[in-house]
Amino acid sequence: MTAAPATTPVSASPPAADAPAVVKCLKLVKVFKDFWLRNRVVAVGSTDPATGQVKGIDLEIRTGEVFGLLGPNGSGKSTTIKLILGLLHPTSGHIAVFGAPSREVDNKKQIGYLPEESYLYKFLTARETLDYYGRLFFQNAAVRRERTEQLLEYVGLERAADRPVGEFSKGMQRRIGLAQALINDPKLLILDEPTTGMDPIGTKQIKDLILDLKQRGKTILLCSHLLADVEDVTDRVAVMYGGQVRRHGAVGSLLTNKAMTTLHADSLDDDTIEAIEQLLRSRGKVLDRVEHPRQKLEEFFLDIVHEARQQGTAFSGASAGGELASFLDHEEPKGDDLINALTRGNEPAPVEAVEPEPAPQPVAPAADADVLGGLLDTATEPTPQNTASKPAAAGAPPAAPPVDDQADRSVLDGLIDPGAKEGRGPASKDKPRSD
Repeated sequence: MTAAPATTPVSASPPAADAPAVVKCLKLVKVFKDFWLRNRVVAVGSTDPATGQVKGIDLEIRTGEVFGLLGPNGSGKSTTIKLILGLLHPTSGHIAVFGAPSREVDNKKQIGYLPEESYLYKFLTARETLDYYGRLFFQNAAVRRERTEQLLEYVGLERAADRPVGEFSKGMQRRIGLAQALINDPKLLILDEPTTGMDPIGTKQIKDLILDLKQRGKTILLCSHLLADVEDVTDRVAVMYGGQVRRHGAVGSLLTNKAMTTLHADSLDDDTIEAIEQLLRSRGKVLDRVEHPRQKLEEFFLDIVHEARQQGTAFSGASAGGELASFLDHEEPKGDDLINALTRGNEPAPVEAVEPEPAPQPVAPAADADVLGGLLDTATEPTPQNTASKPAAAGAPPAAPPVDDQADRSVLDGLIDPGAKEGRGPASKDKPRSD
């Protein structure tokens, strides 16, 4: 996703009202109990004060839409998300994801989740982190490597790919968290506070990414306290408070104020404005105010950043990101492309090259014990006992004294046979006793 002048994101056309539901909740209730199994907190649902019965919520997320789940802290948003993910079991009611119970294990292969807090292994690098999550989905090495490089570029972390994520800032951790949520090419993407800790550049990139994924048929559930960002990208929203859905519907219909009318025209002089005001008074209307349109602060900020980049100003932070990862683009192939795609699908997964093991070195045959003994005797300095049986040759120099670092054979014999100290020689050669 390349840097571009700031523009306000424009949401694509919303999905049809009869689009199939990816997530459907019916009378959903979640009550947390204390040690004595008494109701402690009604996290999802509300208690009727008259009857004491807990009333559940109804919620539907359609295929291909961006759905915003809004509400203050403690309103039940995170609990609802955990119920959708199957991490919690509902107290009552029903919840289905892709037409199956939310706790169905196979559903997890089609879901990408970015939690509110980035729980990462801080000693792994960004590249190792994505490789690890790819292994959890049993992706082969070639697929993991390709998707890792594409996602690192897409979220703007290719220059920090080999840094431990424990050294990342909060915004960079959110970027790598978003990349891991996309590693399995999910059909349903759940983003809980995706722009927390991000600068305006990263926030703009996340909004553009959400719109890109929506155009490619992804269904996205978005939770955020930054309501301006939610307004820019969502098709429908639901506002929760006290475990109940207080209002839901299309963003355009919920936010339209039909009690006021806004006119957009070229710059008007004072006389023209006065004439318009008189006309409105004649019809019983009042001109509330006249003002020039104001640029959003986000647009102003991004214009300055884009100008600095165009001038080649040095910058050491995360980049603006690259193009959408190719494996996330699901445009239908046609003609030869379809045939090639089907053919590639039947090919076996590429196998990593394995270096051949070095040939074993030939082992020398075991030396004969007698030969080794002879070598040992030859290398051993002669002892006084040995030299006594062999007179020295005439004119030969006297034998050199034994070297300190060489063991005396007589001493060794004495250690082996205590009888050697008494001059009896080896134990096997004791004199016979006389009767």
